[in-house]
Amino acid sequence: MQVIHAAQALLPEGWAREVRVEIGDGRIAQVTPGAAPDGQRVGLLTPAPVNVHSHAFQRAMAGLAERRGPSRDSFWTWRELMYRFLERLTPEEVEAIAGFVQMEMLEAGFGASVEFHYLHHAPGGAPYDDRAEMCARIAAAAATSGAGLTLLPVLYRFGGCDGRPLDGGQRRFGNDPQGFARLMEGAARAIAALPDDAVLGAAPHSLRAVAPADLGLCATLAGEGPVHMHLAEQAAEVEEVEAALGARPVRWVLENAAPSPRWCFVHCTQMTPDETEGLARSGAVAGLCPLTEASLGDGTFDGVRWSSAGGALAVGSDSNIRISLAEELRQLETSQRLRDRSRAALATPDRSTGRRLIEDAALGGAQAAGRPAGAIAPGLWADLLALDATHPDLAGLDGDTALDAFAMAGGSEMVADVWSAGRHVVTGGRHVRRDAIARRYREAVAGLRAAL
Repeated sequence: MQVIHAAQALLPEGWAREVRVEIGDGRIAQVTPGAAPDGQRVGLLTPAPVNVHSHAFQRAMAGLAERRGPSRDSFWTWRELMYRFLERLTPEEVEAIAGFVQMEMLEAGFGASVEFHYLHHAPGGAPYDDRAEMCARIAAAAATSGAGLTLLPVLYRFGGCDGRPLDGGQRRFGNDPQGFARLMEGAARAIAALPDDAVLGAAPHSLRAVAPADLGLCATLAGEGPVHMHLAEQAAEVEEVEAALGARPVRWVLENAAPSPRWCFVHCTQMTPDETEGLARSGAVAGLCPLTEASLGDGTFDGVRWSSAGGALAVGSDSNIRISLAEELRQLETSQRLRDRSRAALATPDRSTGRRLIEDAALGGAQAAGRPAGAIAPGLWADLLALDATHPDLAGLDGDTALDAFAMAGGSEMVADVWSAGRHVVTGGRHVRRDAIARRYREAVAGLRAAL
């Protein structure tokens, strides 16, 4: 049994002082406000949100795609560099990179990671002897980092809505339905070797990369796990889907895919107002990656309309060019302010900006990850974030105002401790295995970057 004593803790019913949190077998066993000091003392304790969307291998590309080509650069030109980069990646390098990414997520205040994993095969597209070799590497990274993991093997069949075959770097992604079923079997074995909080789901990549029937296939193969899909990220994607399927992506999903709370749709930056409200009412989670969406020029998610319609949301780091819980939340909020020329866009009369963002991201992330967490309450996984109350920018602050300072003016330097399903993986702001994980990452990426 672990015991944490928080000077302040954000509970489902609101803020409480002198809170004793008991953890057993990775779950919160008991929460007692007004308790006598005991156990590990922390200043301000909140739920640790799940990082809801990651392509771990792209972390090694950070800073390498910022030169302008002869024509206008876009998501599609960035994607070509990504394909050239991944042609060189080995399973050992993927494991090293994923471990580093998960470590950075934990140090940033995330409690777990959802890996949207589509790099399956060897260069050229031939499957490894173990079809789930790369899935096993992501799981091995989680065993090292201690991060809670929801693994989403991705079904990627086509190069576009016209059914054209995969080409170049895309060949490493491809599976037909039978091959994907075998991949899922191997992924289940990899997940079984992890602690009990690990989750297996599935992900049809996007409406342009799978057949309509594949959405049901992925939902079936996921069992009780979550199902995620990229949706309405790029204007060109919207046009392609509308031409092929006769409806814009979100409209098609609403009319044909029966979205529900087990679904998470990622990005959704190209939605009309009625699409935004309709998808929000479905109960599905919007998986937002504001730093990547800004980096790739995707567009701005309509968070104000989504939240007003009761939609659930979560945040992730996608391309992992910058891994920061605070900065993802800040980019989400400030993008709304810039568009609407407003302030405190996502705050409510009873919850400040920082509190609203962190609470919603924690609850939505847990839902999207298929992970019973997201709040400090008995029976849930102990995914917990303790902020450093001695940090100069938190001095004298408490409650909502302290969370505002973290989300809108701070960052990872304010993170003191993080627990993932009770595993105390960050202490004093530093991951407990940082040196070994960072050394392995440096060795893995040195040769990759030199070859570009």
